[in-house]
Amino acid sequence: MAINDRIKFIRNLRGMTQKYLGLAIGFPEKSADVRMAQYETGVRTPKEKMVADLAKELGVSTFALEIPNFDHTFGIVHSLFAMEDTFGLKLEKHDDKVCFTIEPKDDATAKIAEILNEWNEKVEMLQNGEITKDEYDNWRYRYPDSKYQTSLWKNIDTPPSQN
Repeated sequence: MAINDRIKFIRNLRGMTQKYLGLAIGFPEKSADVRMAQYETGVRTPKEKMVADLAKELGVSTFALEIPNFDHTFGIVHSLFAMEDTFGLKLEKHDDKVCFTIEPKDDATAKIAEILNEWNEKVEMLQNGEITKDEYDNWRYRYPDSKYQTSLWKNIDTPPSQN
């Protein structure tokens, strides 16, 4: 999903209108919704500072917006190939299921393995009913910032849906 799709997805998840988000990041009232529509349709691509402003207002990490484009099967596969080259991603078969593993061999792969273990803990917490789907999603969309928060929804001021 490209950045324009991520902005729209998370904006909708937060129940914000384009106008609300545009105003929140400082666009004039007259053009706030038009400017956001341009970002969400890909007519304009936000620069680094704008991505940071959008992430802040949406209550997510900038990494949640800058996800690589995985809209095509081959794009996904080639991203995995690159991860194999760069991080030692390995394919293994367990009980007729193909699984990915990372063997920590340096600082980068050790950090990725640590993050994957943390992610797995959150998935298990969700499956065991220890956290809600909203708490899980908030953790994902704010990662790595969410790692340092004591209450997952504590600092989010999501406005009511506006038409």
